[in-house]
Amino acid sequence: MNAASKINMSERLSAPVMKRGWSRTRIAGNIIVALWGLMFIGLTIYLYNSWEIDLVQTYAPRYWSGLLTTLKLVFISISLGALLSFPVAMARMSKNRFWQSIAYGYVYFFRGTPLLAQVFLIYYGFGSFKPFLESVGLWFFFREAWYCAILAFTLNTAAYQAEILRGAIDSVAKGQWEGGRALGLSKRVIFWKIILPQALIVALRPYGNEIILMIKGSAIVAIITVYDLMGETRRAYSRTFDFQTYIWAAVIYLTIVEMLRHIWEWLERRLTRHLIR
Repeated sequence: MNAASKINMSERLSAPVMKRGWSRTRIAGNIIVALWGLMFIGLTIYLYNSWEIDLVQTYAPRYWSGLLTTLKLVFISISLGALLSFPVAMARMSKNRFWQSIAYGYVYFFRGTPLLAQVFLIYYGFGSFKPFLESVGLWFFFREAWYCAILAFTLNTAAYQAEILRGAIDSVAKGQWEGGRALGLSKRVIFWKIILPQALIVALRPYGNEIILMIKGSAIVAIITVYDLMGETRRAYSRTFDFQTYIWAAVIYLTIVEMLRHIWEWLERRLTRHLIR
């Protein structure tokens, strides 16, 4: 053994041994997790003991119908919002002060006000202009709660998606633009072929969070008589006065969110596998 090896060995032996103890934060975290576990076990036991087959047979088809309505509402709103978010994001990044101001005002309003207020403004607010809407042939749209809910959710999620997309595009290194110009590519080609694909990977997780928030936020449409999952739950409770109906709705929402979260994590790992070293 040479001198350097002996010195390294002596340093390792003389180094203080770190004691592995539980910090207060770790203890508090484990206690909270344990409490959540006990709550989940208690909820499971309660649902098992209070299981009523008649209640399930009666309202399970309606829950299923409400679930499909919820998924349809979220899918349509997210899709239309994605289409609308792109020009809004481009306007936010534009050097034209006029378009930049309009896009900023749009995003500021729909991100700064509650979604419930936006739904009320569209459903009840436009209803105040019934004669005018009838004269222009738009009353068929605004008299239906379903269409008003889609419009409100689309405008709301478009504002959030526009900011997600704008932030993702800004996060791409400026060297990517310089590299594209060095290859003689036009700005349009650089954006569509180099910048945007990288930005969408960055925006993937925020997009997943936005979809989850929309699924949970969709419950408010029950207030304007759209019979989604929460609307069917409210109708079931009004006839049974059994708060178990709300527990089942919470379980269904939780299941949907967990399934979507796992799917999104798999999708993210799949699309970013070339970035893992």
